[in-house]
Amino acid sequence: MTDLDTHDARPATGRARAAGAAVALRRAAPALAGYAAVRLLGLAGLALWAAARDTDPLVRLTARWDSLWYARIAESGYGYTVRLPNGDVHSDLAFFPLLPWLERGIAAVVPLSHAHAGFLVSAVASLAAAWGIFAVADLVLGRRAGVCAAVLWAALPVGIVQSMAYSESLFTALAAWSLYAVLSGRWPLAGALALLAGLTRPVGLAVAAAVWAGAVASFVRERSASTADGAPDGPRDLHAVRAGLSPPPRGASPWPRALGMLLAPLGAAGYVLWVGHRTGRGLFGYLDVQAGWRNGFDGGVAFARFVAGLFVSVPGALAGTALIAGVLLLGWLLLAGVRARLPLPLLLYAGLVALLALCASSYFGSKPRLLVPAFPLLLPVAAAAARARPAPAAALLGLAAAVSAVYGGLWLTGSGPP
Repeated sequence: MTDLDTHDARPATGRARAAGAAVALRRAAPALAGYAAVRLLGLAGLALWAAARDTDPLVRLTARWDSLWYARIAESGYGYTVRLPNGDVHSDLAFFPLLPWLERGIAAVVPLSHAHAGFLVSAVASLAAAWGIFAVADLVLGRRAGVCAAVLWAALPVGIVQSMAYSESLFTALAAWSLYAVLSGRWPLAGALALLAGLTRPVGLAVAAAVWAGAVASFVRERSASTADGAPDGPRDLHAVRAGLSPPPRGASPWPRALGMLLAPLGAAGYVLWVGHRTGRGLFGYLDVQAGWRNGFDGGVAFARFVAGLFVSVPGALAGTALIAGVLLLGWLLLAGVRARLPLPLLLYAGLVALLALCASSYFGSKPRLLVPAFPLLLPVAAAAARARPAPAAALLGLAAAVSAVYGGLWLTGSGPP
């Protein structure tokens, strides 16, 4: 039984909360240590590639691509637009505001540039994300699987993006802890974190959807339990956790769950509505901004055409085959999660993140980066690694970390994320 399995109606004291946090940190320590080791290896790999190519690794992490847009928003606010020769209009309104808000706040009190403040946010948020991923996996699959999940997330081929002044780490941290709050029945917290995730990236709506799915499932289970003889008042069983259903104790107020559902979509919806008001286009304002970047949702048609177009040369065919294999792998991981009976909120969240990433109509090179927050897809692999003998599991994770370090440095000093 974990501390999540026994909800006390009495509010915890500050000392009790601090003691609980200390226990949780000790439990997560191996996962955080493993995560930090893998990411430090990745940064070392980047430093070696940067030295070989005579470039500054810190610039690659803080002052390239989207990092420049976030830092500019932090410094001057919204309103910057670039008109390209082909007629495209790139507006900074495409970037959600939470990361630049944090950059501005940190730069105001610490002697750091906005870009370096963004790097600091990502460093802290990546550890928070690793902890949240561990907490979710620990709750559903056990501690050893939680450690493996955090290390696997660090060892993604494009894991280096977790160390960039980008919003992926911040978003993943908020999403992971929101999902953890859903699974443990902490509805206002789940909704508040989903709100913040919605202020970080447009895919924050996937977090809101997971909160709603968990809340509805919890309500259904509560009603079913209330009509059955001997409905349990005690700790939730493992089936309830795996199903993502977290009914409150008998007689508990339904308002916390309703509050969580209300809060969850407000971040993303609020920013989209603000952009619509600012552009004068109402509900279509944000879509117009994305269209200026040649980005949108087309069900994957453009991506399919892009992959098909690669099969005109041998190198292109190899790349196309790898992309197809990657898409099939994503489908297999999602199916494996269904077979493992992962909680519904986790499956829904991961499925929506993957769907939105694969079905975007532009920036095909960004798709691996856009999939970084879809950490529940790693849980079946983490479970398998946890069941394996320690030596083979350690060898597998070590190999993944080495590949991530080599590829991440090569990628970021080369084409990098758009």
